[in-house]
Amino acid sequence: MSPLYTDPSRDKTIVAVVAEPFDIVALEKIGVFHGTYHVLGGLISPIDGISPEALHIPELLKRIDEDSVKEIILATNASVEGETTAMYIQQQIENKDITLTRLARGLPIGVDLEYADHITLQRALEGRTNV
Repeated sequence: MSPLYTDPSRDKTIVAVVAEPFDIVALEKIGVFHGTYHVLGGLISPIDGISPEALHIPELLKRIDEDSVKEIILATNASVEGETTAMYIQQQIENKDITLTRLARGLPIGVDLEYADHITLQRALEGRTNV
């Protein structure tokens, strides 16, 4: 068991699903997430021979039940593999009474529109918020 998981100040009902342990480090640096993490051990990638069965998805489903998880935050990359993995997890938990969220995607602060790629611009437009 990870010290982050066993820390009593952590909310076990909110789980951020990440591909690799290094992703936890990035999220922990900002110091605002107080839930727990679930490391998949990679992302679905048929080209690389990584199927859903190779990932720690069954363990995630078990945690959802055992810890009475209320929210899953899909914190996978915005790559084809990350999106495929997120969709697969969504399908696996669609019959559970749980909130499924995704990290926001879009323009980082300080980036000029003219230098953003089309996928980033599309995500920024789709994820716009009220002001």
